[in-house]
Formats: sequence, structure tokens, C-alpha cells
Amino acid sequence: MKRTDNIKQQRVMQTQFHITRSEDSQDNEKIIEGYFALYEKETQLWDKCYEIISKGAFKDTINKNDIRALINHDTTLVLGRTRSGTLTLKEDEKGLYGKITINENDTDAMNLYSRVKRGDVDQCSIGFNILDEDYEELSDGSVRFRVNEIDLHEVSCCTFPAYEDTSIQARKKDVQNFQSRKIENKKNNLRKRLEEIKNA
Repeated sequence: MKRTDNIKQQRVMQTQFHITRSEDSQDNEKIIEGYFALYEKETQLWDKCYEIISKGAFKDTINKNDIRALINHDTTLVLGRTRSGTLTLKEDEKGLYGKITINENDTDAMNLYSRVKRGDVDQCSIGFNILDEDYEELSDGSVRFRVNEIDLHEVSCCTFPAYEDTSIQARKKDVQNFQSRKIENKKNNLRKRLEEIKNA
């Protein structure tokens, strides 16, 4: 199902970052790398509401958008960006993998690099819009969204990753809209059936 709204959302990803030194560079650059999103992993947004990112959801966006790597979603703390080549993103079978080349002249970036190296920071979050998704009501009364296509704007290394209220409210509104449509469809089908009986 295609979406036409423009609500920016964030999701926390329980992944593991690590640091490396570039073997290809004469400068022996410092790099933070790891998965920013995992495919086919069910994430609980709240009680009885789940979300899964489908394989290939980032395929178009990583080749089209100029995506930034940030610290804690702060747009003033830019670690890298795809246009400049200081952030590289690729998809594989597991998910969205990224490498950030650290600017050693940037104190904030070097501080983050040290925290990742020590294991003090190892989680991430992504900022995006949903372009296409499916909605499913499960037998136990819970609901599940499957996100098929994403318009990605940023990836963040986070100290305390958390969902923004706007993201959760957007999802709750989605559930209400789907349930309202389901009730309306039932009413329309009942009206149609009654008309058929009446005209029989």
C-alpha cells in the first residue's frame, strides 16, 4: 500500500557498531561501521503493535538521497554524508550496512569514535518516511506493519535511542485509520447485501 503523507519517523535499531582502520587508505582513516537497520526482524512499537522492515526497503533511497550520519539525530553534529563519500551505505541479505569515515579534526566525531571503541555507544536510529507498507491484523488481536519501501534521510549513532512521540502517534493514527476503514467496508458490504436481498 502506497503512502502519500509526509510524516518523518524514527526507529531504534538494536544493532552493534564497531570501529576499524581503513586498509585501503594511505591515511589509515578511522571508521565506524555496522548495521543501521535489520531486515525481517520484528520490532515492538508498543503492546500488540509490531513492525518489520522488508528486504530491499532501502534499495532506491540509498542511490537517490543525500543521507547524513548524525550524532543523536542532531543536525548540527554531522559525522558524514553520502554525497561527500564520508558515509557509505549498502544493502545485503541482513540489512542496511553503513561506514562512516571519521573526521579526526572534529572533536565531536573523535569523542564518539572513542565511545564506540570502548563500547559505551553501540546503538543507532534512523530517520525516514514510509513510501509503501502492508498492514496485518493477527489472530491474537495485535497488528503488524511490514515496511516495503523507505525514503531515508539520516542515520544516527545514539547514546539513548528512543522513539519520538511523533513517530508513535503517527503509527497509532495509522492503526485507527485502518480499523475505521475496516468498519466502513463492513458497513458498505452489509448495505450492498441488503440492497441485493431487497431487489431479489
